[in-house]
Amino acid sequence: MCSVKNENAYDNEDITLLKECVLCPRECRVNRFEGGTGYCGADAGMNIASICVHKGEEPSISGKDGICNIFFRGCNLRCVYCQNYEISRPGTECGQQGMTITEVLDTVEQILSTGIKAVGFVSPSHVVPQVKAIIYGLNKRGLKPITVYNTNSYDKPATLRSIADMINVYLPDFKYASPENSKEFSDVPDYPEVAFRAIREMYYQKGSTLTVGDSGLAENGIILRHLVLPGNVEESKKVLKMIAEELSAGIHLSLMSQYHPTLLVKDHSLLKRSLYRAEYEAVVETMNDLGFRNGWVQDMDSNLNYNPDFSRENPFE
Repeated sequence: MCSVKNENAYDNEDITLLKECVLCPRECRVNRFEGGTGYCGADAGMNIASICVHKGEEPSISGKDGICNIFFRGCNLRCVYCQNYEISRPGTECGQQGMTITEVLDTVEQILSTGIKAVGFVSPSHVVPQVKAIIYGLNKRGLKPITVYNTNSYDKPATLRSIADMINVYLPDFKYASPENSKEFSDVPDYPEVAFRAIREMYYQKGSTLTVGDSGLAENGIILRHLVLPGNVEESKKVLKMIAEELSAGIHLSLMSQYHPTLLVKDHSLLKRSLYRAEYEAVVETMNDLGFRNGWVQDMDSNLNYNPDFSRENPFE
């Protein structure tokens, strides 16, 4: 049974949610105070695998000093190519274990004391009460960092509305436009429609303007990410077309070439290799043709820089 020592970190509404969890679209309805028996494998504890300085996000997210990223354990997707598979699968024991809310706040405060301005919550869809508790705890200590919600977008709009006043920058993925790919690659056939509803909610909250401060850091807004997968150029083109036609080509877009095959896909017919330059350039061309005008593209050697090892204190060093 999960320790209840973190229960006083949550408000009554979140305690109720955790006792019959419907936080994310999977709606497992498990009692997370009795253990991590839902799809994500997370219980009612903090479920944190790593808290570290990360300098590899978009320039307006990391800045020159980096962002304090909180990597949560577990996930409500099961992406076969996940770079963070060491911590995203239920039952994994890599990384930090059993942190209390006080230990989390102490660690984050120490990192912020070095001059870091932002705190990122990575894979937070299944741990929103924990996110809220951390932000509230930091605010209670007089700390008001820029908050970044770094999500796979398999979120419920209602859950996102519950944190609307607490999140400064949304950093969502939009992975797929077709249910066939989302089922095969992430075990979730309704991803395109569910994720797009969530992104619409984020866009409704923030609009297309990304507010950037004097330091170059994003202070409010949304940056939408898409990772181009090997052998999936047409899927990526469909994703971009959907964003441009149903959302806005003015949104800040991060088009990523950083895909790197892990051991989990060493035998996969498409995903066992890195992305070809011609594949990425074809998607960039479509991005330009559709009128996207804000955001970032990546160098082709970026796939060498995003391979975390969560057995280390800082997985990215």
